[in-house]
Amino acid sequence: MDNARNLAPGTPPEEIPQSNWPASPHAPPPSRLNRALPIILQGSSWVVVEKPSGLLSVPGRAPNQHDCVRLRVQEMFPSLTALTVHRLDWETSGVIIVALSESAHRDLNQQFERRRISKMYTAIVSGLCPHTSGIIRLPIAKDWPNRPRQKVDNAEGKPTETHYRVIDSGPGWSRIEFMPITGRTHQIRVHAAHPEGLHAPILGDALYGDPASAPRLMLHATSIAFRDPETGLLVEARSSPPF
Repeated sequence: MDNARNLAPGTPPEEIPQSNWPASPHAPPPSRLNRALPIILQGSSWVVVEKPSGLLSVPGRAPNQHDCVRLRVQEMFPSLTALTVHRLDWETSGVIIVALSESAHRDLNQQFERRRISKMYTAIVSGLCPHTSGIIRLPIAKDWPNRPRQKVDNAEGKPTETHYRVIDSGPGWSRIEFMPITGRTHQIRVHAAHPEGLHAPILGDALYGDPASAPRLMLHATSIAFRDPETGLLVEARSSPPF
């Protein structure tokens, strides 16, 4: 992860060293000495850690899918109870909040439900965007025959909204900041790829784009801002993208 931070902004995906690629989900689990996640911010009842690409946020159903952010945070704080507040996709890296008490879990969940938590993501997408900024509103629903894909569905989809801003570009790619107002599954990925959105899939997206276009999904949760459940103070955690 430290090596990843030394990469210059705008580094082409093909030049990212393999040390920054996510491990295969079928690889042997790492030793417990390497399981602790970097702590970005910590309060008395919560912690913000940095999730690497290639790690689940919560346990999966299969026996080989038990390793996850929640389990590792529980190992880091064995005297407390780690509780999931929100999730990042397996392929997505970046900041994620984990509650360390029942009361903090309730408070943070309420903040999410009332849309009082702001999140920012950085992604590299395929192609050049015609606009430097904008708002994407597309109704999203589960694509049941093609799970875990989501789809734009004007009849059955739930409302979604994502703000975006182009911050850099090069031959065949654009670096974009996304701020999702709603929090549907794969929202940013669908909004980037869909013809009524940016029509520019995130590089490395195996579900909505070309998985061979980058060594990993080029999507990173760069910041999250929320109120400390204990003090009420506004706190913000930031993480630089590893690409």
